[in-house]
Amino acid sequence: MVTGGARAVARCDALKLPPYSDSAEGLTRTYLSPAYTAAQDQITAWMTEAGMSVRRDAAANLIGRYEGMAADAPALVIGSHIDSVRNAGAYDGPLGVTLGIEAVAALSSGGIRLPFAIEVYAFGDEEGSRFPAAMLTSRAVAGTLDPAALEVADRDGVRLGDLLDLAAYPSAKRKPGDVIAYLEAHIEQGPVLEAEGLALGTVTGIAAQLRFEIGLSGTAGHAGTTAMGLRRDAVAGMAEMVLAAEDVATAGPADLVATVGVVEVPSGAANVIAGRSRFTLDVRAGDAGVRDRAAEEILRRFRDIAGRRDLGLSVRQVHDLPASPCDPDLMNLLDAATEEAGQRPFRLVSGAGHDAMIMAALCPTAMLFLRCRGGVSHNPAEHVEPADAEAALAVMSGFIRHLGAKCDA
Repeated sequence: MVTGGARAVARCDALKLPPYSDSAEGLTRTYLSPAYTAAQDQITAWMTEAGMSVRRDAAANLIGRYEGMAADAPALVIGSHIDSVRNAGAYDGPLGVTLGIEAVAALSSGGIRLPFAIEVYAFGDEEGSRFPAAMLTSRAVAGTLDPAALEVADRDGVRLGDLLDLAAYPSAKRKPGDVIAYLEAHIEQGPVLEAEGLALGTVTGIAAQLRFEIGLSGTAGHAGTTAMGLRRDAVAGMAEMVLAAEDVATAGPADLVATVGVVEVPSGAANVIAGRSRFTLDVRAGDAGVRDRAAEEILRRFRDIAGRRDLGLSVRQVHDLPASPCDPDLMNLLDAATEEAGQRPFRLVSGAGHDAMIMAALCPTAMLFLRCRGGVSHNPAEHVEPADAEAALAVMSGFIRHLGAKCDA
């Protein structure tokens, strides 16, 4: 007999293949792509089978609703995202959605109704792998979306407004009274749980993030005829800046990290000194002050490097996500459910961003981390044991039961 946890993992495995991936070589599922639509269609069938009514909102989130004792009851939202980075693993995001479906299926098969409804959200743009701003769809739901953030285009020049009605997009917003809490199950994307020999952990909060797009302009020239001392090389300047960011982060506390994840050399050629370059800078820390001071120092060094190399420098802040603590009462419910499921309660911080940090503006939030082999994520080697997913499902079911009892009290 296939357990709910094993089925949740198997469904993620199915969703990593075409037509649910934009690529046949490794999972790539970007927001509003054909693969995204195909995945939504398949998840709709699973939600319906689990006893939910299903709709799409104006931000193209997929939402399954399982009614409570009263038809208009507020909802516990269980959610995660179904978009991916390029050449991704199968479980980062979708596992939280498929586990949510399994939690509802267990209630539906037993004819159990609660003082609240349960809504399973499959968010669409957590990763920001298609458009240059992340978490657009959860920001719309939480009511924190700046409409100006929707004026974006992908690498092929396709604008978000070409695909969706931008004027209607903010109508995905939920009223605070409509949602009592948010729960997200997600792979850890790090090695802590595996090092502790634990399948699961309760997340205490999510680190603060800053992300920038950096542009450099120099002078293009012939690689063979331009003396080194006369060059205004945008790639050499970028390389020095990347190392400067690494140096600042390495000198800081253990939870401070700085990452250059995308580098571009427009019109680059093997025999041409680069006249332009672009790259991204991502700075994170558990404390917003630590993050901000590090970002200021990194940008100060960037300005020094650009001045010394006679390069033009542009800096655009893409987003600023504050640290997001999880709700203490909900963490206690997760710990209690973890212990009841035969697991040792354990708490840890998330260095990665999640839709939960956005939803915290709408309602109390909780996150459950699952162990992933080697801590590997954003990689086809991402792996989750079905037994760990089954343990997570047991904890989620216990959490729902405890929350129901609390609402009845």
